[in-house]
Amino acid sequence: MISSTFIKNEALKHLKGFWAQAAIITIVFYVISFAVSGTSSLSAAPAFVIGSSLLSLLILPLSWGFIVLFLDKLRGGAVDAGNLFDGYKDFWRVFGTLLLRGVYTFLWTLLLIVPGIVKSLSYAMTPFILKDYPKASYDTAIIYSMRLMQGHKTDLFVLYLSFIGWFILSCLTLGIGFVFLVPYCQMSLARFYEEVKADFESDDSLLDTDEEDE
Repeated sequence: MISSTFIKNEALKHLKGFWAQAAIITIVFYVISFAVSGTSSLSAAPAFVIGSSLLSLLILPLSWGFIVLFLDKLRGGAVDAGNLFDGYKDFWRVFGTLLLRGVYTFLWTLLLIVPGIVKSLSYAMTPFILKDYPKASYDTAIIYSMRLMQGHKTDLFVLYLSFIGWFILSCLTLGIGFVFLVPYCQMSLARFYEEVKADFESDDSLLDTDEEDE
């Protein structure tokens, strides 16, 4: 079992000296996201709402850039707010895969909440897979994520639960705390990915998409 305490301590080490920049990047990300998704509330006209919803989908590559820049930082890379837009350099692969992941999660959630949660945990490594495996896309990237997460879904769930206290404290600060909590969570998720990926570094079956995923 992967220790949440270990993951979070490692995340804090990599955030040292990066907190201010991470906070700025987080603010930029959410300002852009809210600016785009918030437009749907400006009008009740059906055509406008549909157009706004489609426009909101275009921030999927932005969310990908936000997630993987913490992985880059974890690995010693230099990052800044410009990395938020890296997903648009490979737009269709990133956009299509994340959209498909969202559809799958939504459909599982329609069946029951619990299966939806389980599948969201299984799909959680998909953004990192897209980063590390440039030829992986759509179902392939999602299957890679499912294989990485075999035996680790509970570990990730426990890691998420460990942030509940910080979430409550952030709410008490009128949301200001989220500027620091979100980078903490994202860096922890990146470190978690490195742990589960290590289990498969010498396992060719991860790349064998012809095998049936359990």
